[in-house]
Amino acid sequence: MNLKKELIYHEFIQREKEFLRADYSPELEFYSYVKSGDINTVKELLSEKFAEKKGLGTLSDNPLQSLKYHFAITASMLARYCIEGGMELSDSYSTSDFFIQKADKARTSEEISELHFEMCLDYTRRMKNLRKKKITSMPVAKVVDYIYDHLHTRITLEKLAEYVELNPSYLSRLFKQEMGVTISRYIRNKKLATAQNMLLYSDYSPAEISSILAFPSQSYFTEIFRKELGSTPVEYRITHLFESGLGGPAAENPSLD
Repeated sequence: MNLKKELIYHEFIQREKEFLRADYSPELEFYSYVKSGDINTVKELLSEKFAEKKGLGTLSDNPLQSLKYHFAITASMLARYCIEGGMELSDSYSTSDFFIQKADKARTSEEISELHFEMCLDYTRRMKNLRKKKITSMPVAKVVDYIYDHLHTRITLEKLAEYVELNPSYLSRLFKQEMGVTISRYIRNKKLATAQNMLLYSDYSPAEISSILAFPSQSYFTEIFRKELGSTPVEYRITHLFESGLGGPAAENPSLD
């Protein structure tokens, strides 16, 4: 069962093209992965070359110029999402300007595709570093990465302490000191954030999401979701899908499980 849950979780994280949603939604999800500093997922989503990306509109009679315009739009979106994620405005826009200027000098679509790959990863790495800005010790940095990679499992303090080879009590104090929250609160926040994305970007039922993210029970999942976000998972899905106009199977037939 654990293997099945792990596979389902990673399919959600890494195989966004299999989701049924509005056409623009994968783009928004991609930017959210960049903003969260998820390097592995961003690399996975960049497997398709930018120049070969389906659905790019014609912005110029010159195909190369049209691609450059799309590149500039992407750079602008990345800059804004990363600013929302906490990056300094000047740093974000100077990075955007740098890559747009390089793209402007490109002579082939292949060059622009390579620049697109470099730009997306550069922003993602910066956001990952920003995420760890308050972390001053290697054990806490390793714990944060472990939590991000194992949200589909039940993560305990004892397991984390064993992973970084520290006493559980000491690790607990060190994490709270550097991150400002307890380990259990941090894990819960990250699982809830992932659950929010799954409610919007997949057709998994709340019961399935609760199981995939290893909550103790669906009732517990619903209880803390309502407590932290002000609505049940079903209410959240319906409200936000219709407000955003995403539609899709989850909006047309929201599961009440």
